[in-house]
Amino acid sequence: MKNYQLLKGACFVFLLAATTIAAPAQGFKVLVNFDGSDGDYPVGGVVQGFDGNLYGTTSAGGNNGSECLGVGCGSIFKITPAGTLTTLYSFCNQTNCTDGYGPVAGLVQASDGNLYGITQSGGVNNNTEICLYTYLDGCGTVFKVTPTGTLTTLYSFCSQANCADGAGPYASLLQASDGNFYGTTNIGGSGFDLSFCSQLGCGTAFKVTPTGKLTTLHSFCSEGGSFCTDGAYPQSGLIEGLDGSLYGTMAHGGANGSGTVFKMTPGGTLTTLYSFCSQANCADGSLPAGNLVQASDGNFYGTTFFGGNHDYGTIFKITPTGTLTTLHQFQCPSARDCPGGANPSTALVQATDGNFYGTTQTGGINFAGAVFKATPTGAVATLHDFDMTDGYRPTATLIQATSGVLYGTAQQGGANFCSAFYPGCGTVFTEQVRLGPFVETLPTVGRVGANIIILGNALSGATSVTLNGTPATFTVVSSTEIKTTVPTGATSGKVQVTTPHGTLTSNVVFRVK
Repeated sequence: MKNYQLLKGACFVFLLAATTIAAPAQGFKVLVNFDGSDGDYPVGGVVQGFDGNLYGTTSAGGNNGSECLGVGCGSIFKITPAGTLTTLYSFCNQTNCTDGYGPVAGLVQASDGNLYGITQSGGVNNNTEICLYTYLDGCGTVFKVTPTGTLTTLYSFCSQANCADGAGPYASLLQASDGNFYGTTNIGGSGFDLSFCSQLGCGTAFKVTPTGKLTTLHSFCSEGGSFCTDGAYPQSGLIEGLDGSLYGTMAHGGANGSGTVFKMTPGGTLTTLYSFCSQANCADGSLPAGNLVQASDGNFYGTTFFGGNHDYGTIFKITPTGTLTTLHQFQCPSARDCPGGANPSTALVQATDGNFYGTTQTGGINFAGAVFKATPTGAVATLHDFDMTDGYRPTATLIQATSGVLYGTAQQGGANFCSAFYPGCGTVFTEQVRLGPFVETLPTVGRVGANIIILGNALSGATSVTLNGTPATFTVVSSTEIKTTVPTGATSGKVQVTTPHGTLTSNVVFRVK
């Protein structure tokens, strides 16, 4: 029997905040209330697919519940922008859950048209002592799933002796410009410290090819030190910087034991850029649990769950060389008054207006979490306060779809009751921030002649595609997808698509190698 109650607790070890400016209601709407049979406990967020629909995972629920204390082993779902939900796959569909179960991270839309993700538990190595010690029946998997729901398990963790390849991945994968996927595992690896990670291993960073060949790039806590100076127990994933390096955060370890920001080459050479709690009383923050985002100014932005002068978390900026600036410190003036929210555990998303948007696990006027907007200088405005009926404790990063609308998930709350473990089965919601449509490219970097997928809305009848002003040949696949290539003579810049309804510009610069 899968110990699902403890699995849930493992998704985020944090259970528990704001010079704030007032903001009018922007248009919050619950798109889906999960009911258990179609999913439950959506810890990961959603991603926009080639067809314009949204895809995501739930860590519980679905059709296969007997192996997971009767509450389901997790699912993969599709949602139309109007809110029609289709369950594509229910985990633990195979004997002994060799297909994995408990996906606690969202999916990544790959350039081949498929979606890729991880499960925290399950896989073919379901009797490994390290994973059983942490109440994970199986050490997790990497999988590929088609938009119609055909799932292929690419890799099962703990396939190597002593789980040297890692176990228990939490975070979403990254498809880098080389076409491979990069990620982290929460435990396992060859690095450990008896006083900090015991025999479990402190986690890894890895690369996996689209066909499932995995390479361990770094085992955390391999540098030693009293707190594992290179970090331990990664809970966030990796991003690819403009320089081609990988960047990430560690919620634990570092020089002060409170987490780090690090840079790593694609070959696995790691450099710690910053160790949190370097300032008195951790005024610079501690426990960064979410991914970084590299903004249009070239700097990285992120959040910490704890720390700051009030110990309710922070928003920070850090340069590629490691100079950190605390932009905002969340606070709760009274026990039930946390304007702007408290304890953010997710990445920020920079929207097309240049501002950052995010969620907090707690805080807000109902202490159920909040959606907020932050300017690049750190002024925070509350966009929505959750009240449990519309969601509770959002832990997933928001996305801005090409319609301009923000989408997110709340892991708990909503209109339906699933179990006694927590209130509600979770929701998918939208936040309308009155931003216009745009186009998005996959990938965002490439050489002349490289293939590009352009995602958008109402693309039928497009008459022109340019890259920084250079015309490109293209094919309109559907109203939501265009195929093109990097044109000869093109230089780095925005992609523009001219349609009968107007000209759409990409949300980020496409970099020509």
